[in-house]
Amino acid sequence: MNEELELIFDDASEHMEKSLHFFAHELTGIRAGKASPSMLDSVEVEYYGNKVPLNQVGNVNVRDSQTLTVQVWEKGMLQTVEKAIREANLGFNPVNNGDMLIINIPPLTEERRKQLVKKAHEEAEKARVSVRNIRKDAKKHIERLEKNKEISEDMAKEALDKLQKLTDDYIKKIDDRLDKKEKDILTV
Repeated sequence: MNEELELIFDDASEHMEKSLHFFAHELTGIRAGKASPSMLDSVEVEYYGNKVPLNQVGNVNVRDSQTLTVQVWEKGMLQTVEKAIREANLGFNPVNNGDMLIINIPPLTEERRKQLVKKAHEEAEKARVSVRNIRKDAKKHIERLEKNKEISEDMAKEALDKLQKLTDDYIKKIDDRLDKKEKDILTV
């Protein structure tokens, strides 16, 4: 295969992988029924005048399927972290026992589960659109190479078929992750 075509495929594959990775990261922010430290990934804490992620001022652990604990490294930060969690608007009400924060994760209502599934589907569609846009850009490059007579018509057709297969593979990976997340959310 033409060297330029290989670069196009490497670039497209790399960008599709990044889209998949970003989608997977977005899914971790969508809460399923079980407690997970990633539920607090969006929390930022005021620390010596800077906003820093919660995991830079303490440890977030799972005590059981419905409880998270936050152990801060500096006792003086306990109230600041508690305030940051409340203000993050996640629906959590941390309990400060003077030593650590304990967060009971309320069970999801059926309506809330449906909203979360809808949100997961929206994120999946964004990921699919991203992958299709990457395909579109790569397709333009391949067609430009063919137009400029840098590759033959047969090579272009073969490259476009390969590009479509790559796209289909990534769309399937997105759909598989969505299905898994949907099952997690709907499992009571």
